[in-house]
Amino acid sequence: MSAATTRGVPAPLLGMLLFVSSELMFFGALFGAYFTLRARTAPWPPAGTPDLHAGLAAFFTLFLVASSATQHAAVTAARRGDRRATARLLAATIALGSLFLAGQGYEYASLAEDGFRVGSNVFATLFFTMTGFHGLHVFGGLCALLLVLAKARRGDLPAAHHGPIEAVSVYWHFVDVVWLFLFSLLYLLP
Repeated sequence: MSAATTRGVPAPLLGMLLFVSSELMFFGALFGAYFTLRARTAPWPPAGTPDLHAGLAAFFTLFLVASSATQHAAVTAARRGDRRATARLLAATIALGSLFLAGQGYEYASLAEDGFRVGSNVFATLFFTMTGFHGLHVFGGLCALLLVLAKARRGDLPAAHHGPIEAVSVYWHFVDVVWLFLFSLLYLLP
């Protein structure tokens, strides 16, 4: 049986699904630590915790959510063999993800000006750990998107072999969903 007629999950996609499973456990542990420390700390958030800028975070969240839409559209374009649209949509995803990351950096700087740092209290430690690791995952996703964009521009993502872009897409959507949980937990429900 030739590779073209083989059925099943493409190797890059299978690898990414296994990796995302491990990352799900990692973020699950962070959420577990949050809920454990929250249950043992009264009041919550502890005294000295400034009000987080939920409106600003929501604004930058829109960029990340929009990036999921452009990423999905990029995969759709890759499946139909539209190289130009794939590249254009991947570039849009990268731009939107970069804007989200810049917003997170701006928020960190603003919080630092208010004297809120990783060692300020237990909430600060959890906030910066959880959002910081998420930011690192976004950065990693942007690097992967850049690699796929380079492949798309070279024409190395034919419609029949779109496993790499689908793998990166699974990762990107995972990062977006994790952020929605983090945003809800840290900004809307403290």
